[in-house]
Amino acid sequence: MNWVQSDDGSFTAYSPEYNEHYHSTKDGALHESLVKHVEPSFVLHAKKKHLKIIDICFGLGFNTLATLYYRDSHFPDTTVEIFSPELNGELVASLVAFPYPEIFKPYVRVIASLAQCGFYEDEKTKITVEITDARIAMRELSGIWDVCYQDAFSPSANPLLWTKEYFADVARLIGDTGVVTTYSIALPIRMALYENGFNVYLNTGEGHRSATVASKRLLGEYEKIDVEHKMKCNPMVRSVSDLDI
Repeated sequence: MNWVQSDDGSFTAYSPEYNEHYHSTKDGALHESLVKHVEPSFVLHAKKKHLKIIDICFGLGFNTLATLYYRDSHFPDTTVEIFSPELNGELVASLVAFPYPEIFKPYVRVIASLAQCGFYEDEKTKITVEITDARIAMRELSGIWDVCYQDAFSPSANPLLWTKEYFADVARLIGDTGVVTTYSIALPIRMALYENGFNVYLNTGEGHRSATVASKRLLGEYEKIDVEHKMKCNPMVRSVSDLDI
């Protein structure tokens, strides 16, 4: 694997299969995980004592490990359950040698357990990494979940994880108070979320490029995107369908 240092000093990797890095090298692997996924999810569920999180897809594990770090630093009494599909089992098995940030050192046992058997559990944490196609996993997954980290490779590289049919499965699993987080701000992606009953919001801040937060509930913490208006202004734009791929 080709390790690449990103702008925040943390390392990411390059995928020859998808011709993309696993993280934005500009925003930084660690920084991107925290500000685009983990922090919004915890802040919007600040009163919950147990969070159920879907991490699409596991990749290098940054979102899952950043979740543990942020929980332990800011919400130490919160228990978390994380489910993450990942197609590349060899990648997960190799992560014991990955040069993670210093703040992930307390989770060496977690990384080793996930790399060896795809599972980790203690009194505050339960993590399952399933080596499978994420579309299959999302169709088969049940229950109500609080968060979906939508962090697959880009729509151009991996369109099947960005279609309106895919987001229908996300909508089925995410409860009425749940949230979806993603780095994508593309109108077709926001339309796919909107068409599945989500309100769409802008996640912006100093030190990172804009991202998206979506929820079936109204969120006063973020600027709401008028998707209907954008659709009228861009009549040729459509959400991506499975039938288009």
